[in-house]
Amino acid sequence: MRVEVGDKVYVPNEKRPYRVRARDERFIICTKPYNPKRTVRYFIVDLKEKVRGPDNMVFCSGYEMDEDCAERLKELQSGEIEVSRRHVDLDIDIE
Repeated sequence: MRVEVGDKVYVPNEKRPYRVRARDERFIICTKPYNPKRTVRYFIVDLKEKVRGPDNMVFCSGYEMDEDCAERLKELQSGEIEVSRRHVDLDIDIE
């Protein structure tokens, strides 16, 4: 099954789903609100490597808006950023 922008993605041991905000053939960027800090939690799925995790930057540029996610996707495509080496295997459910 192929996920599209707007689809819900569930992670084990988390009650609320993430939402697909940007994607291409290799990468999927998912976010969900994180109200205590008025920001979002996010992860990137690398379909080629079959892993998910944050980006590898110490201070990321942001994932709050769709435009931010589109910019991060371009940075992933160009190799400016990548999925952190602290990744985990894919263990997500898609709705």
